[in-house]
Formats: sequence, C-alpha cells, structure tokens
Amino acid sequence: MGRPLSVRLLAAFVLIVGFVSAASAQTAEQRAACQDDVKKFCSGIMPGGGRILDCLAKQKDKLSDACKKVVESQGR
Repeated sequence: MGRPLSVRLLAAFVLIVGFVSAASAQTAEQRAACQDDVKKFCSGIMPGGGRILDCLAKQKDKLSDACKKVVESQGR
C-alpha cells in the first residue's frame, strides 16, 4: 500500500514550492518547463542553494527540451 494521498500531495507541494523559491529569478513559464523534470530526476533533492538547478544540470542530457533551455539560461 502506498502513501496516503494527502502525504503525496503535501510532498509534491513542498517540492514545487521549494523549486519555485530556489528559482525565484525564473519566470513562472520557466518553472513550469522544468516541473516534470524536477519530479522525475530531482525529487529527493532538498530545495535551496541552487541544489535543484544543480541536479537538473547533471541530468541535462535527459531533460525535456524546454527545461534544458531553462537550465542553460541559468548558466548551467
């Protein structure tokens, strides 16, 4: 049996909020471009200090084209 829906929703919310705050210089469009990639490749990364962006950069060859452009625009 998996985690209760409320726990999964809370975890997703924390992940998204953390990504948003870590990428505050980015536009909503840029954050949306990477939302699925963050969930897929960096779900265990604690937000802050650019850690999620660093994680995405390490997975750059696997990212969606839109997210790859965002990561590159951030100098990674």
